[in-house]
Amino acid sequence: MSKKHVVVQGATLKCKFSEDPQATDILKVKSQSKHYANDKDSDKKLIATTKEIGQTLEKNTFGNCKMQPLGNSFKPCQAMIQQWSGFYEKVTLSNQGKMLIEDSKATCPFGGPDCIEIKKHGQIAEISQQQIDDEDEELLEQICPLLFDELASQGIFYK
Repeated sequence: MSKKHVVVQGATLKCKFSEDPQATDILKVKSQSKHYANDKDSDKKLIATTKEIGQTLEKNTFGNCKMQPLGNSFKPCQAMIQQWSGFYEKVTLSNQGKMLIEDSKATCPFGGPDCIEIKKHGQIAEISQQQIDDEDEELLEQICPLLFDELASQGIFYK
């Protein structure tokens, strides 16, 4: 797992049977409220687990489903996650779920096993105050002048 990201609240998922190949939906973590990743304030990025079952997406749809033909069109998708595969098995969280990683896939009753995949894991790089405090100002100004200027304008570094 050393090169795989843990999936968190806000991850983007897509179904391979959506009529629109660009259609996505956003994962909502409903199974636990205790474990966070990539979230310095521990209030936004809950870790997604294998317990994210049922209607656990924002819209619960990926558009029209090619697995449900309806005359010359398709029925609207009603995303319903039944189970997950490809999760990280070495850690069990307090909800007895295993952490989802960016390679995890979900099963839907219409699309079958592994038809829903994770397009974006949901984590966002954030710079902490400790990283800024530990940084060499002169080096930062040379390799990333725009960031240095922004930090200097906030009084964090001095030009």
